[in-house]
Amino acid sequence: MQGRPDSETTTDERHSSRVTFEVNDAPRELTLDNRTTLLDTLRERLDLTGAKKGCDHGQCGSCTVLLDGRRVKSCLVLAVTLDGRSVLTVEGLAGPDELSPLQAAFVAHDAFQCGYCTPGQLCSARGMLDEFAQGWPSAVTDDLTAPAELTDTEIRERMAGNLCRCAAYPHIVAAVRETAVTT
Repeated sequence: MQGRPDSETTTDERHSSRVTFEVNDAPRELTLDNRTTLLDTLRERLDLTGAKKGCDHGQCGSCTVLLDGRRVKSCLVLAVTLDGRSVLTVEGLAGPDELSPLQAAFVAHDAFQCGYCTPGQLCSARGMLDEFAQGWPSAVTDDLTAPAELTDTEIRERMAGNLCRCAAYPHIVAAVRETAVTT
């Protein structure tokens, strides 16, 4: 019988790994196929459907989540790389009874149309605001020796990896600007 392994190990066992990580402050331990993405793990194994599968190529940002506090396109991250790491999704941005300041600003500024990109926009904005607070420059930061100012141009540049087909960009920028001022 050509092509069959000599041992009793099944293909699934040989091509899967046990992964222990945290999602929205909750510990998780899963056995996953080594080819499974973080996005598919969130949506299909953990029922966290906020992150959306838009392009499945890392180009649209609909699947953006925070991995150890950094923005990532979850469709490009293999879940087996998560061992010991922490994931924050849109479902973890707020408490059980109220919206986060960023989510409230998105509502107040009507920073969404159809809502498909909104979870990725929110996670990206949260990560971007944290990066800005840590003093990270962007491609449009004028003076790298002085503290950057979060102008509309800075916000647009820093959020450039998240597309909105409904063109709610001016509202998204306003919501992010308001959140930056109040936090």
